Amino acid sequence: MIRFADQDSNKLESKVHNRKSPTMAMLYSALLPGAGQFYNESYWKIPIILGLAAYWGYEWNDLNKNYRNYKKLYSESLVLFPPSGNYQYKVIRDFYRTERDKFAWYLGILYFANILDAYVDANLFEFDVGDDLSTLKYYSPLSISIKIHF
Repeated sequence: MIRFADQDSNKLESKVHNRKSPTMAMLYSALLPGAGQFYNESYWKIPIILGLAAYWGYEWNDLNKNYRNYKKLYSESLVLFPPSGNYQYKVIRDFYRTERDKFAWYLGILYFANILDAYVDANLFEFDVGDDLSTLKYYSPLSISIKIHF
C-alpha cells in the first residue's frame, strides 16, 4: 500500500494502486506477442506488434517460396561435365535467401522487443504522470516522511 499526504492537511490518505507483475507481463508476451501489452492495458501497442509480425511473416514466407523455387531451378541447371549451371539462377537464389534471412531477423527482434516493452511497461504501470508534480510526499511503513517543495 502506498500512502500519500493530503496537500491541505497533514492527514494521511491511503490510495491503493493496481500493480502489474513484470514477470507475468513478460511471460504473456513470450507466449503470445501482444498479450503482455494487453495485460498492461497498453491496448494501442497490440495492433502495431501484430501488424508488423503479420507483414514480416508474410514477406518471409513469400521470399522463402521464391528462394526454394530458384534453388530448385539452379539445381536442375547444374551439369557434371563441364561443371557449370545457370549463374543467373544462383544470383537470384542468393538474393532471395539474403532477403528472407533479413525478415527472419526482423521477426526475432520484434519478438524480443515485445517482451522487453511488456517488462518496462509493467514496471512503470503505476508511475504518476499527473499535472501536480511540484510536491512529492511519500510515507514509508516506518513512518519516515520525505517532503520536497519547489
